[in-house]
Amino acid sequence: MTGDPCCMPDSASITEAAEQMRSRDIGDVLVTDQQGNLEGVVTDRDIVIRALAQGREPGSTRLKDVLSEPAVTIRPDEPVSRAVQLMREHSLRRLPVAEGGHPVGIVSLGDLAVERDPASALADISDAAPNQ
Repeated sequence: MTGDPCCMPDSASITEAAEQMRSRDIGDVLVTDQQGNLEGVVTDRDIVIRALAQGREPGSTRLKDVLSEPAVTIRPDEPVSRAVQLMREHSLRRLPVAEGGHPVGIVSLGDLAVERDPASALADISDAAPNQ
């Protein structure tokens, strides 16, 4: 699990999310309501497919308008096998980790590859330093 995920309020614009993705070198943000409860996930692909390709204005399109919901989550105390099961069942590349409805981390396919099969090509790619 990657701790300290990038969380943004559902009222933030997709431009703000894209800026966070760029500055943190990530491909998703977790979207929360005003109480900090997880509402869903917005990926870089969501921004392209659900907003830009439909002609939406990036500065005024809110995350709540393009997020993937409902959020499928896992608790931090659940086993890795449960994460694999949920990701397979829901065709997910990223799985938010939540405790009491609040996001505390995220598990990616790359995280699972590093954990379960460190000699795999995906693990090598996932473990590589990001390009700057």
